Amino acid sequence: MLEERLRVALIEKYGAGGEKLSNAQMELFDLEPVVREVIAEAETKGEPVRHLPKKCYKHPGRQELPANLPRVERVLPCTRDQRVCRRCGKETVVIGYEENSQLDVEPAKYFVLVTKREKRACRSCEELGVVSAPLPTRIIEKCLAGDQIVIDTVVRKYCDHIPLYRQSAILERDTGLDLSRATLDGWVLKVGELLIPLVAAMRRELISGSYIQADETPHFDESRASKPSLNLPALCRAPRWAASDSCHASAPDLQTGPNCSP
Repeated sequence: MLEERLRVALIEKYGAGGEKLSNAQMELFDLEPVVREVIAEAETKGEPVRHLPKKCYKHPGRQELPANLPRVERVLPCTRDQRVCRRCGKETVVIGYEENSQLDVEPAKYFVLVTKREKRACRSCEELGVVSAPLPTRIIEKCLAGDQIVIDTVVRKYCDHIPLYRQSAILERDTGLDLSRATLDGWVLKVGELLIPLVAAMRRELISGSYIQADETPHFDESRASKPSLNLPALCRAPRWAASDSCHASAPDLQTGPNCSP
């Protein structure tokens, strides 16, 4: 009996028959003309809306190409029909050129550098033997890659942030030569050994200031997931006569970094 009363009460409240307008809601329809008159009167008394004119911004124009870049000219001749006058049929002459410039790039071109050392001997004094031209100094002796390849590898790693495994894939794609990541690691380590005197000079420069500021940013290497991340500290010194830093230097923390502090 109670459940039936509850069911009937819910139908009366939430059913289709319960959606009826109350007396207070019906009074709103009587007030609609009055509200419209008040809104219209307020709009007529108000000041008209002023639309500000759009500002015309001057286009900065086309950016000029750097003047220090070399210029390579490409002359496009007129077609055979354009070289003949349409009226008299005589050949026309060149009176000038219409020029336009674009920034372009020449893709890297790999080649094999063959070094031939001249050998000399005296026909009259054979006992003196043969002499050969001296070899130029190289970054890595007896290395399959030239110095420019080694330098380019280091620049791409630390300036362009291209990992060595990607550089190995790029070399294999462009040259067909399979150089492992371990080989490229050896190149980087050899360059690091040659830069030790420069690091020592940078350290002397750092500790010559009145104080040193340091900031360490952890660097996570996905290939070293099981090992701790490397720290790349940035060191900055201030000169003895200044209250603020004016020159800076940064170096990777390849080991534990005890030499980074004065």
